[in-house]
Amino acid sequence: MELNTQIASNIRKTWLLFVIFLIVIIGLGWLFSYLFESQSILVIAVIFSFFMSFISYWYSDKIVLAISKAKPLKKEESPELYRIVEKLCATANLPMPKVYIVQEAALNAFATGRNQKKAIVVVTAGLLEVLNSSELEGVISHELSHIGNRDILFQTVVVMLVGSVVMLSDLFLRRMMLGGLLRRGNREGTGDLHIVMLFAALIGAVLSPLIAKLIQLAISRKREFLADASGALLTHHPEELAGALEKISQNQTPLKIANKATAHLFIANPFKGQQAKGLLVRLFSTHPPVEERVKRLMEIYDLSEL
Repeated sequence: MELNTQIASNIRKTWLLFVIFLIVIIGLGWLFSYLFESQSILVIAVIFSFFMSFISYWYSDKIVLAISKAKPLKKEESPELYRIVEKLCATANLPMPKVYIVQEAALNAFATGRNQKKAIVVVTAGLLEVLNSSELEGVISHELSHIGNRDILFQTVVVMLVGSVVMLSDLFLRRMMLGGLLRRGNREGTGDLHIVMLFAALIGAVLSPLIAKLIQLAISRKREFLADASGALLTHHPEELAGALEKISQNQTPLKIANKATAHLFIANPFKGQQAKGLLVRLFSTHPPVEERVKRLMEIYDLSEL
């Protein structure tokens, strides 16, 4: 019952994300159309927001695959991986997802797609080389749990929407500065309302990227904990995923294609070394500490042994 409630909550949050995105973009458009006395700005903002929402829903997974440089992996190239995916899909009653690979030595994986029928599981070459069969099964169970829990659309759409808000905010700020709006307003002795609106627009443009980032962080750590727990229930061997997470965290090979927009998609933080230790990276991380995840998985293991 709790899992079904969480799935329903994920679906609601996905649509809420679209609504918040539309409000933020249209709100910025209205402010700037008022300041520049041009209704065309508001029209463009509305069209842009609906266009990006459409693109996010239908094509965000393809864009994420392109950003990650993921390529389709044929069954004959990795029969063991396909065996694991097929077995776990049968157990979880999920359609067989497409399987992709990122040709990097780093250890990581993620799932994407619009829905369960369009799902894709992506692994790195390093993951296949380093993990044993049991550990690989633990990782795949985690990613399939994201698919089963309806996380994948929400996680993938965030990449597009956050990027769109940041881009539009940057364009607005540049237009303000290049247009000399602040100086022109002072010279013309504009009224109090205009000045208030001017600073509201400036604050909105500056804070919008932060708001967008906070929306991205709405992909809470509970989602990772839930996927861990669901994966453990799927395999009945939580120690497999715990072992995989420990190996992934101990491996310091950086993921070259990692970026802040897609980092939350991966099973573990793709940033390594100094990048992973940076204050901002830790502050805005969407991943729970691996130690805490392993601890919770082993608690499940201990209970299963009773």
